[in-house]
Amino acid sequence: MFYTYILKSVSTEKIYIGQTNNLKERISKHNNNEVISTKNRGPWEILFSKQFESRSQAMEFEKYLKSLKNRKYLFDKIQDTTLKNMPEKSR
Repeated sequence: MFYTYILKSVSTEKIYIGQTNNLKERISKHNNNEVISTKNRGPWEILFSKQFESRSQAMEFEKYLKSLKNRKYLFDKIQDTTLKNMPEKSR
């Protein structure tokens, strides 16, 4: 299984969107400063995750979430658990 996830920095309030095949281990790496793009910006808490059968599906959904430039719109989307307006391929 693969996951697309959204993290929020407790210290900076920044968000990070990523994908992985091991969510627990990946979040641990973020919090242990082992990920260059999030290093020294944590601690990180998970806001959202969605499971997929394939890495390509998780990557496509990650790309979709990153395309939502407006933070409020992104949060509205992740709160809508059905994600009705997602691209067809990601459903």
